[in-house]
Amino acid sequence: MKQAVSSPDAPTAIGPYSQAVRAGQLLFLSGQVPLDPATGQIVAGDIAAQTRRVFDNLAAVLEAGGRSFADVVRTTVFLADMNDFAAVNEVYGTYFSEPYPARATVQVARLPKDARVEIDLIASYD
Repeated sequence: MKQAVSSPDAPTAIGPYSQAVRAGQLLFLSGQVPLDPATGQIVAGDIAAQTRRVFDNLAAVLEAGGRSFADVVRTTVFLADMNDFAAVNEVYGTYFSEPYPARATVQVARLPKDARVEIDLIASYD
């Protein structure tokens, strides 16, 4: 059985998908880009500011699902420019502690709304 999870404190889905779906003991969060939930616009600032907004959005959805970053087991980081990796990684590291989640980081040709970063994740209820 699967159950949709959503938070009013994160941007609404901009397509036919859920902010997150709980399936058994896992919570799958859709990718978040640095949208301000109040305006629906990409936040101003550098890649670090945009990455923090992504994590704020993810935190809101995790909380709606009864989870936190401590429960995250897997992430995927999508970058429009791999030259942003170090700055994104610096912000990323402030949200997790050991044991760190497994992760993949990839450069992509383009992200929704021309964002520079998107992150999705999987959290566990175990």
